[in-house]
Amino acid sequence: MTEKNFIIAGFGGQGVLLAGEVLANAFMLAEKHVTWYPSYGAEMRGGTVNCEVVMSDDDVSEVNKADADFIVALNQASFDKFVSKIKTGGWIIVNSTLAKESKPRNDINYLFAPITKLAENVGNVKMTNILALGLLAKASNLVSLSSLEQALDNVIPPHRKNLLPLNIKALKIGYEYDLLATQV
Repeated sequence: MTEKNFIIAGFGGQGVLLAGEVLANAFMLAEKHVTWYPSYGAEMRGGTVNCEVVMSDDDVSEVNKADADFIVALNQASFDKFVSKIKTGGWIIVNSTLAKESKPRNDINYLFAPITKLAENVGNVKMTNILALGLLAKASNLVSLSSLEQALDNVIPPHRKNLLPLNIKALKIGYEYDLLATQV
């Protein structure tokens, strides 16, 4: 397997960095080489936040790459900023609750899902980030659901462990979402 690059992006408060940390931890559990590179503006909550996760069977070559294999865009600003960074044949997973469905490129794969709305149905809008990880896991076929579940347990701080069952539920809903129904 070659190196794969992931970007998760949204606004501050959506748990973008936590999602990236969980993804990186899941890859480590699968004995992959991995880096996690956060990037956020001074605004914090409400400002633009993204992180890059690079996974490889061998040493990771670099971070802050020019392009990505998979991008999760949790809002419109993230979609607009990162759609041009996707490699030909790559994927963008878009939160259609907060971003309009448009396909400015014909050389990439689009997955539009109402991620925030699905998280509300789980019972907590703050599960949007973890639900998106479930979608990413299914679309990429590069990380297992069990690795992500274990990574959630590893990464969630002790004072938030009560939210672990809800996070796992959100992860499973994302993973079980019908990907074929969302593609055109």
